[in-house]
Amino acid sequence: MTAGPSLHIARDNTGVDIDAAERAAAGFLAALGIDVEHEDMQETPARMARAYAELFSSAPLRLTTFANDEGYDELVLARAIPFRTVCEHHLLPFSGLAHVGYLPGERIVGLSKLARLVEHFAARPQVQERLTKQVAECLATRLRAPGVGVVLEAEHSCMTLRGVRALGAKTVTSALLGTLRSDPASRAEFFALAGVPRLEMAHPEGDAGKDHDHDRPTCGAEQGRRLHLARRPEP
Repeated sequence: MTAGPSLHIARDNTGVDIDAAERAAAGFLAALGIDVEHEDMQETPARMARAYAELFSSAPLRLTTFANDEGYDELVLARAIPFRTVCEHHLLPFSGLAHVGYLPGERIVGLSKLARLVEHFAARPQVQERLTKQVAECLATRLRAPGVGVVLEAEHSCMTLRGVRALGAKTVTSALLGTLRSDPASRAEFFALAGVPRLEMAHPEGDAGKDHDHDRPTCGAEQGRRLHLARRPEP
């Protein structure tokens, strides 16, 4: 099995000003009536600034690929990849599990890179629909895979800790590209191996939803599918 050149995925880096973030955090807390001069709170703005800087940072991603010398053409699936990110509407965390699979073509990808790919796109303010689509499109474009499937299952603290406070509610989103979208048997196999067979009925061929965030850059252009099993709370 021959290793190929790594495919580098860069990301915008406008720089992080921790001092400015700390001052802003202090002003934010003070505006909410929280005494940041109290002994126990004096370091809180700095901790907030460092915490969000960590949440929004990730190392550059290199997708290491290898020649598919054995001609393997069955599904490759990484199940239950843990992820965490921050809702861009309320800047509260949401976290859960990602299931990422693909049908190999001429090349296969290092398995750890499937988890790295999820981590890469999660390291920024996100919505679950976009995150699902970005992972699927980037894998399909960079690997030239005949089929790609991604399912995310997540619990949103903006839904469980505030607003409707729907404790235990989970949102499931999916994106299917290529053969995993067009072939019912391949689609059913993917959902079954991912452990979410009920989604198969929600993905009849055709009638893909419109991209609600078409100006956000991803690695590819093909539209993925998204299934909403829980409504997002009103802002």
